[in-house]
Amino acid sequence: MAAVAVLRAFGARGPMCLRRGPWAQHPARFCSRDPAGAGRRESEPRPTSARQLDGIRNIVLSNPKKRNALSLAMLKSLQSDILHDADSNDLKVIIISAEGPVFSSGHDLKELTEEQGRDYHAEVFQTCSKVMMLIRNHPVPVIAMVNGLATAAGCQLVASCDIAVASDKSSFATPGVNIGLFCSTPGVALARAVPRKVALEMLFTGEPISAQQALLHGLLSKVVPEAELQEETMRIARKIASLSRPVVSLGKATFYKQLPQDLGTAYYLTSQAMVDNLALRDGQEGITAFLQKRKPIWSHEPV
Repeated sequence: MAAVAVLRAFGARGPMCLRRGPWAQHPARFCSRDPAGAGRRESEPRPTSARQLDGIRNIVLSNPKKRNALSLAMLKSLQSDILHDADSNDLKVIIISAEGPVFSSGHDLKELTEEQGRDYHAEVFQTCSKVMMLIRNHPVPVIAMVNGLATAAGCQLVASCDIAVASDKSSFATPGVNIGLFCSTPGVALARAVPRKVALEMLFTGEPISAQQALLHGLLSKVVPEAELQEETMRIARKIASLSRPVVSLGKATFYKQLPQDLGTAYYLTSQAMVDNLALRDGQEGITAFLQKRKPIWSHEPV
């Protein structure tokens, strides 16, 4: 698929450690190789963990002691988890969540000091941008499950996901201006999720907004009590996982493709997509099943 080709352009796929997440129901697989961990000491834990069950991949930011800062190691680990088997029919949806009271505090400021140098700084921001674009271009929906504070690049990560569900105790901010580093890259995702004036107030003041405000302005899809967060997120994920992967994948790609277009071009592109959808095996299966008053049996075949 075209979306997978785009993903491959951002980084080579390789083995991924699937580690136990906080909601694992069965033993998870482990592996010894970690292509994203080049340069990291063997004694250091992997900054993300990933587990896949019934078509749902749970990726967890797993460095709560450092407020799940998006260090270069964290970004590369997240990138690896997102890319792993992206074209597999066994993968239907991805959930990104975090351990601890902070979803993510954004970039690791220790990596942004003068001592690290301009080239290193460029690698950090380029890698972060690639991760955000991977989410947008991924063939399956990506859901952010937020239970706490998401700031700067952490807020950017939430804004980049296709769906975002948060607890009512969560909050969001782009506070870089307060320390002399304007949140320019987070502003890219933020400006595409909320109205311009809301984004600019967040960027110019650095002040946080509540989960309810984030919902009102479009940064979030849904806000629920903390006790219901996992259940509601999994409900959405299970619903997506029960549907035809190629149909959902085509729909996601088409939705983003038509967004920046003028009205006529948007309708032209989506009309072609509807025709392509009808040519899919699952497109015809769904219509046939509806007419026969039975449940569809999805093949998940891309043709």
